Amino acid sequence: MAEESDLEKTESPSGRRLEKAREEGQVPQSRELVAFLVMAVGTATLWAMSGWYVRRSENIVRHALTFERRQAFDVNAMGESLLTLSTEAMTILAPIFFATMAVIVFAPFLFGGWNFTTKTLMLDFSKMNPINGLKKIISLSGLAEMVKGILKALLMGFIVWWVVRHERDNFMALLSQPLETALLSFGNTLMFAFIAFVSLLALIALIDVPFQLWNYYKGLRMSKEEVKQEGKEMEGDPQIKARIRSQQREIARKRMMSEVPKADVVVTNPTHFAVALKYDKDKMGAPQVVAKGMNLVAAKIRELASENNVPVIELPPLARALYRHVEIGEGVPTALYTAVAEVMAYIYQLNTFMTQGTMVGILPPQAPVAVSMPDGLDPGAID
Repeated sequence: MAEESDLEKTESPSGRRLEKAREEGQVPQSRELVAFLVMAVGTATLWAMSGWYVRRSENIVRHALTFERRQAFDVNAMGESLLTLSTEAMTILAPIFFATMAVIVFAPFLFGGWNFTTKTLMLDFSKMNPINGLKKIISLSGLAEMVKGILKALLMGFIVWWVVRHERDNFMALLSQPLETALLSFGNTLMFAFIAFVSLLALIALIDVPFQLWNYYKGLRMSKEEVKQEGKEMEGDPQIKARIRSQQREIARKRMMSEVPKADVVVTNPTHFAVALKYDKDKMGAPQVVAKGMNLVAAKIRELASENNVPVIELPPLARALYRHVEIGEGVPTALYTAVAEVMAYIYQLNTFMTQGTMVGILPPQAPVAVSMPDGLDPGAID
């Protein structure tokens, strides 16, 4: 099948599409926003600790410009001096380093948090295809990145030129100023340049972030066919679902049939319906329907009842009412208490006869041929 063009992908990406893209390492990101945050936090740290930086810088410069007599005669003295200067330099840079590292670590939360995936580390030969690389370069995203890089370089060059031109006299005056004053003046100039850079990066980030979000969601757009296919995958294939339902019904039917041998009585229509009832006075408030069915299922219930010596009584109105109004596992409704009580009374008498009556010559009880049925519960005779 031919590959779908971007013109056919008019639908917004679904939640599943976004989740799958995230699992594959595709998340919206803006390098310009991170650059702005790093520069802004670094500048803010420098401004907040400006007094401390001036004092530490003054110490470093004084130490670097001081030449002791010992250094001329001791080979290790110069190394010790260099180590001290390096330690001081790392100390003075540490606050800015840790502040910017914190920004880099927590910046992804602006776009939904960290995303850990190993799929981006897997070897993908398609990424080595020079044609695909060329397509990325001449794509809208590639052209936008190129224009953005050129524009950023030009603007930053302009800011450097403007700062140097604006602060030229101050730079020349540094040579004649005391060290502390010169460092403070240089720090002010440096802070001015940093603020200009941060302002420029903020402007670029304000343009880049909406573009990156738009480009990200545009790349994940779906065609109408993809939306339909995803819907089928989420809901499941109709044939598979039908097969699962059929298997579930079969399992439920087998479980129901296993309860028939444990029933106390089966009430029939006599051929269309069969309902198996069970009553345990210690566990049940009323007799329960443990199995029911019609036609072939009813025939199977009657067969199991005969094989397991479960009494079968033909009471069509009661069988129809129980089948229609009582689900498997439910107790008999109050309206049918009287009718079911007559059946259970017969079963009790029959059990008594089977255990005791045969020994003393008592006649077996007569099965009821009709029971008291309330109006409206019998859905109508079929036989």
